[in-house]
Amino acid sequence: MSISKDLSLLSSSPETSKGRLIKESYSQTRSEFQRDRDRILHSAAFRRLKHKTQVFVSHEGDHYRTRLTHSLEVSQIARSICRVFNLDEDLADTLSISHDIGHPPFGHAGEDALSSSMKNYGGFDHNDQAIRIVHLLEKKYFNFDGLNLTWETLEGLVKHNGPIKENIPMTINELNNKFNLQLNKFPSLEAQISSIADDIAYNNHDLDDGLRAGFFTYDELANLPLIGDIIKSFPSEFESFEMQRINNEITRKSTAIMIKDVMNTIDEHVSKLSIKTANDVRLQNQLVADFSPVMKEKVSSIKSFLSSKMYNHDKVKSMTQNAHKIITSLFELFMNTDDKIYSKYLPDYENENHKSRMICDFVAGMTDNFAQTIYNKHIN
Repeated sequence: MSISKDLSLLSSSPETSKGRLIKESYSQTRSEFQRDRDRILHSAAFRRLKHKTQVFVSHEGDHYRTRLTHSLEVSQIARSICRVFNLDEDLADTLSISHDIGHPPFGHAGEDALSSSMKNYGGFDHNDQAIRIVHLLEKKYFNFDGLNLTWETLEGLVKHNGPIKENIPMTINELNNKFNLQLNKFPSLEAQISSIADDIAYNNHDLDDGLRAGFFTYDELANLPLIGDIIKSFPSEFESFEMQRINNEITRKSTAIMIKDVMNTIDEHVSKLSIKTANDVRLQNQLVADFSPVMKEKVSSIKSFLSSKMYNHDKVKSMTQNAHKIITSLFELFMNTDDKIYSKYLPDYENENHKSRMICDFVAGMTDNFAQTIYNKHIN
């Protein structure tokens, strides 16, 4: 691979940041993006990721990924790519470690359950919940609620999945009205790299976790594009090695190939689209940081395989149904219970009109363990 460009001119610079919604004095020792990263790192929401499952199998073994370990893997990939191009690693790191903090307990099952419970109360969206956390729910400063993050960090979090042109979630819409996040434009190159690093990380570590859980075999993986080529390059007796060695060889090589493809694609797009400034990145009608068309097909095949063999596995479906029951029951408990139980867990309850959203915030912030404990104590 030949990466020819220093893309520092496309980098988001903390020195030229659009600043914070609430003005603060500058730090003498840290850049504005470093301060954002540190605020996320020390937040309660980030700590809780340790006990939130990724694909809802983590409680069955010590080596399955959690939201926390996944976020750290995303950060490592994003920082590595940014370093090659001389982009701002701190911004990419901040976005990577914070992109999942809005997820409720029990993975996607928990989100589906909360979305259903909140359908008559404004709905639930994990991306919007992340903004609620960093903008409203963290209570650490005398002068403001939330973490008062920079415009660039908020923009990257809001647009983790790209521009938002319709069906704008409630909190994101309210924040955008105060701090124009240019929702119809693409985010910074660092934000795009964090997003594609997320894809690289979860596709590869889900293969590892799926193998550990016994959901599929090496023979089945050998039929996949990219993964199959890696396995076919192994010694004929490779299955005599420990699983952790084999899995690491697969995911290490696959991750490296995907990263190489993304870096080549960035290099190609910058040249082809004549991108000269950070603003040029936002004005494109496509992603700058992306997989190549050939790699997209390979990744799509891997995703389809994981959907069939892992996400829709009977064991995962059973856990998903249980998770849905727990979250739905907890929401109903707090909505319908007497004030004694309610006030024990939500002492700040003041306004009946806000009750459903406060309950949603509370349940969404739970770890898997805490949700299960409250369910067992008051419902089961």
